[in-house]
Amino acid sequence: MEMRPAVTADRPEVARMVEARCAWLERRGLQSWRDALHDLVAQCENPAGDVWVLADDERGVVGQMLVQEQGPPWGWTDEERDEAALYLSGSITDPAVRDRKPGTSMAWWAVDRAARLGVPWVRRHCHVERVVRYNRTQGFVLVREEQRTHVRLYMMARRAERLDLSSFLGVRTGTL
Repeated sequence: MEMRPAVTADRPEVARMVEARCAWLERRGLQSWRDALHDLVAQCENPAGDVWVLADDERGVVGQMLVQEQGPPWGWTDEERDEAALYLSGSITDPAVRDRKPGTSMAWWAVDRAARLGVPWVRRHCHVERVVRYNRTQGFVLVREEQRTHVRLYMMARRAERLDLSSFLGVRTGTL
């Protein structure tokens, strides 16, 4: 598998992957992104180049994630926002390859990428406690919880570090 910037040609595979994830969530009675499907697929054409995909030689795109150098204006202190960090959001993976842990591959790739770029932190947030538990398995720690108008946010962080991803599911580091 390889992490690389998303391109317009990825749209059909991203659409297939997001639809599969939506169906997987809906079968479990969980909220899906079906209403945002068009927007999620359109991210492949993001001119900022901050949308990355995890591509598998056999299955095509099996993950998509937004990786930004600036986080949201909420949830982090002024001091935290002043520190360099990569911010992860919008991680979506193909449920058909769950056993290969594509979400973990993408998160660990970002941790390694941040270290290679000399960025000390990788930060993310989520809205669901089950996702907090999952992100903890990837080495992220809960920094704080914040109640927004209609949603509870869980702010998480992990120190950047160089990781050898070659043996982890055969992940290549992609473009740095």
